[in-house]
This record gives sequence, structure tokens and C-alpha cells, in this order.
Amino acid sequence: MVKIVLVLLGGAFGTGLRYFLSIFIYSRVKEPTFPYANLVINVSGSFLITGVLGGYTTFSSFTFETVSLLRDGEFWLAMLNVSLSVVLGLAAVWLGMRLAQLL
Repeated sequence: MVKIVLVLLGGAFGTGLRYFLSIFIYSRVKEPTFPYANLVINVSGSFLITGVLGGYTTFSSFTFETVSLLRDGEFWLAMLNVSLSVVLGLAAVWLGMRLAQLL
């Protein structure tokens, strides 16, 4: 039970940190035509990968797992993970948006 509470608190902290950082970054960018905040959050989350950053970014888990596959000599599985994550993720967003429009 203690572990669950710690995970919930860590997730809440990460989510709050993500929100604060997004506001901070976009308050300094005059015309945000590029997702600067998301890029900074994903890269910094990958650099600082810890359990409490799960609410901050899940991209860190994706990059960690991909690097682990590469470290273990599983180049093709790493590339499959990257390719499927990006292509299927984009397709899922598109389909979700289309469904939302229909409803």
C-alpha cells in the first residue's frame, strides 16, 4: 500500500512539474509553432529517468527500453520498437481525432 501511495505522489509531482515547465517555456516563446515544451520535457525526462517522473513523461520509459534493446544487441527489435511506437502512435491519434469529430 505504501508503494502505491508513493507512486501516486510521484506521478502527481511529475504531472505538476510538466505543467509548470510547459507554462514557463511557452511564456518565453512568442509564437509557439514548434512543440518546444514537449521536446524539452521528453529529453530531460529521458536524461533524468527515475520512477517519480512517470507523470512527467513516459517518453523516458520508451527511450530507456529502446537503449536497453540496443545495449543487448537487439538492433532490429529496437528499431521495431521505435518504428511501431511512432507509426502506430500517429495512427492512433489520427483515428482518435476522426472518431471525436464523428461524435
